[in-house]
Amino acid sequence: MMRKYKFSGTFYSNDRQELQKQVNNYIKAAEIPESVRSGFSYISPHAGYIYSGKTAGYTYKALSLNKNLEIIDTIIIIGPNHTGYGTNIAVSLQDWETPFGILKNDKELSLQISKVDEIEINETAHINEHSIEVQLPFLNFLVPDKKFCFICMLDQSLGASIKLSDAIINAVKKLNRNAIIIASSDFNHYESREICNEKDNKLIKALISLDYKKFNELIIKLNDTVCGFGPITTALLFAKKLGAKKGHLLSYSNSGEETKDYSNVVAYSSLVFK
Repeated sequence: MMRKYKFSGTFYSNDRQELQKQVNNYIKAAEIPESVRSGFSYISPHAGYIYSGKTAGYTYKALSLNKNLEIIDTIIIIGPNHTGYGTNIAVSLQDWETPFGILKNDKELSLQISKVDEIEINETAHINEHSIEVQLPFLNFLVPDKKFCFICMLDQSLGASIKLSDAIINAVKKLNRNAIIIASSDFNHYESREICNEKDNKLIKALISLDYKKFNELIIKLNDTVCGFGPITTALLFAKKLGAKKGHLLSYSNSGEETKDYSNVVAYSSLVFK
């Protein structure tokens, strides 16, 4: 069985050559400081490429420059569940097709992660969910020969994030994998640019200091609608347990930069935990 791509022509181009050009240009245009040549986990947005592709390019440019990329065995992609289908934490066992080819599932690692209570093998959660798929053309372009795990979070509570990060850490240690995480998430939704900036800036400060408790508290306090806070928290905890000392903001943008309407935007961030 294979999870076939579903969102070409909506979130990204359905023309393979045009998509390849887009992805290449987004990555090429991103300027990454010399100080960012490592990372245990990353955050990348998942909106339509015309809105968030430029910011995603920063994430994948930083990944391409990671000095340890050659020895990475598996890339674990965690996205929020927007559809409500499937289980609370759903791990896919399928290979995933992209317009550029097929990304192979690290089935051994996926199965090991799913041995923890409330983390289940479940494909239903992934069928109509875009948050992981939108990352894959970038990854297939950059690292087509790596293996992957695909995890969708319906339960994004702090407890679920801690449980998932622990499960991943224990699984990669048991199987002796070198792995990194990409958390798929947009930031605040459908408020003015100024309000999004104000809210998200506070969240990003917490992420940079690796304060996952404050990050989760601020989401509630500020009513910030960052949609993948569970994947972000999981990625932060994973990085922190592996020795990360801080987060680094690579890019922050919003949909108004494309629409020119700044009164009602969705915000996007690219970050690395290193």
